[in-house]
Amino acid sequence: MCQDVFDRLALHLSVMGMGLPNREDLLVILKENLSPEEAEVALLLPTKVMPLEVAGLSEIAADSPYEKEELEKILESLSERGLLYTATTASGEKGYALHQAGMGFPQTFFWSGKDTPHAQKMAGLMAKYFNREVTREAFGGSETKPYRYIPVTGTVNPEQAVYPYHMMESVLEKAKIFAVTHCACRVPFKLKGGKCDHPLEVCLKYDDMAQYVIDKGLGRQITKEEAYEIIKLSEEAGLVHFVDNAVDGVKHTCNCCGCACWNVGSIKRRKIPRDVLMATYFMRETDEGSCTGCGACIEVCPVNAISIEGDFPVVDEEWCIGCGVCIPKCPTEAAKLRLRTDVNQSPTATFKELYTKILKEKGLR
Repeated sequence: MCQDVFDRLALHLSVMGMGLPNREDLLVILKENLSPEEAEVALLLPTKVMPLEVAGLSEIAADSPYEKEELEKILESLSERGLLYTATTASGEKGYALHQAGMGFPQTFFWSGKDTPHAQKMAGLMAKYFNREVTREAFGGSETKPYRYIPVTGTVNPEQAVYPYHMMESVLEKAKIFAVTHCACRVPFKLKGGKCDHPLEVCLKYDDMAQYVIDKGLGRQITKEEAYEIIKLSEEAGLVHFVDNAVDGVKHTCNCCGCACWNVGSIKRRKIPRDVLMATYFMRETDEGSCTGCGACIEVCPVNAISIEGDFPVVDEEWCIGCGVCIPKCPTEAAKLRLRTDVNQSPTATFKELYTKILKEKGLR
């Protein structure tokens, strides 16, 4: 019976906007974190929904064999352990949602940055679960990509700024609530003994996602000015910005490295094609008249997409992510970014529209 409930829950979790691919390793993770009774309660929460879409306690209780008070007690226990997302519904009721890939799973185990026996165990189990196949299925399973790269500050020229959503300033200025957590990729990487010197507390959350991590003690509230400082720190460290692939309603900015992060690392190691995983809107190019062939850009490229051929750097356009990390390092300003002409330059208008589109593409709406 216990095995059956976890089998059903694993299948249940696979049919969300950012569903968790159903594998034996996922069953191990579920059994490590939930009791059979808690798994039964988790099965009451709706799927075929976008991330952060909560159901009210009354709605959940309507299909439950539990008394409402008992059900709320179990839901609150799961929430307090970081196993469910919580927010207020439109009617003002407490609401709950299953964590989705990249939007709480496996992040809640690591956002606080704490080194605990449980975090260490989760680091090992998550590394085993999120293999290349699962990563590709979870994050690349729709034509519309859930995330996009944004170039580092100052690398988008005024002509390109006609697309302000390609600038970090636009993301920060639209947010009302800010929080910062530890990087959910580098923390488990280091817990498993990996070597990475990049800063850890640089994962930015906005608005409802920010409020959630603040309420649950998974991150700390910061000001907009502090968020700008974290962006600056991340850029100085050579980290890559990625955000939700929407113009409005962006929930977070991850600042990623090639050492540990599921997207930049996978592309750097040529494990999963760039355009399968991420939306990339820019490409690096070189003004050969200004370039001295110093090689500074090669050293800092987070995905090893630049090489010297003859006297000039050559960009591997199949793998360049258009992050702009190399641009400030160029002593002669020969390195530049250009908009890709082979992709649509319009991210989805809103976060809700983004995941409505993804759900349709996955056949869930």
